[in-house]
Amino acid sequence: MTQARLSDHAYAGIVEIIKAEGLEVGERLPSESRLAEMFGVSRAIVREALVRLASDGITEARRGAGSFVKSRPSERLTAFMPLSELPTTLGSYEVRFVLEAEAARLAATRRTGHEMAHIEEGLALLSQALLSSEPAHAEDMELHRRIAEATGNPAFVITFDALYGDVEKIMRAGVDISRSRPPEVIATMLREHELIVDAIRAQDPEGAALAMRWHLWEGRRRLMP
Repeated sequence: MTQARLSDHAYAGIVEIIKAEGLEVGERLPSESRLAEMFGVSRAIVREALVRLASDGITEARRGAGSFVKSRPSERLTAFMPLSELPTTLGSYEVRFVLEAEAARLAATRRTGHEMAHIEEGLALLSQALLSSEPAHAEDMELHRRIAEATGNPAFVITFDALYGDVEKIMRAGVDISRSRPPEVIATMLREHELIVDAIRAQDPEGAALAMRWHLWEGRRRLMP
């Protein structure tokens, strides 16, 4: 098993400990040495897994005290992906923060009138789906893809399409989890998309990039209870 696979194994194992032992936010995880012993891997592998978990907002390190639970993945999340896929799927956010924020920035600068109309249509379709009982993930994907297309650089679309499998799972889960919560959660999700489109329409590149990053950050946070 490669180091990356070992790190994935440790990552998923730590999430399973959080779930199985009912660790609450703020509670301390077992020590690195104990985790390494439990998973049969080196402390370096455990450390790498903890760094990734911290990046995904699940744990946080406190100097001299160890690692603690920062947030717990929603129980509904496992309906869309097994724990073994969680490291890769959530890890796609790191790529999306870079890719889609820059895509939104460039779209605000380069979009044509036709492309803007295409994005507006995508937002309308997403709004209709989110406010109904429809799944809405296809419309969500399509709007994000139309923004990538408006960069005028096919590499953005190719890269976005390469992430399709992981992004689709996240969007499916995100809508399902949000619908299990008060109605204002879906309204907030829609408003985040509206802010991105507003900035692209206003040809505000910095505003568009910031709105996209905020949307992705909040989207990841919605996957937690």
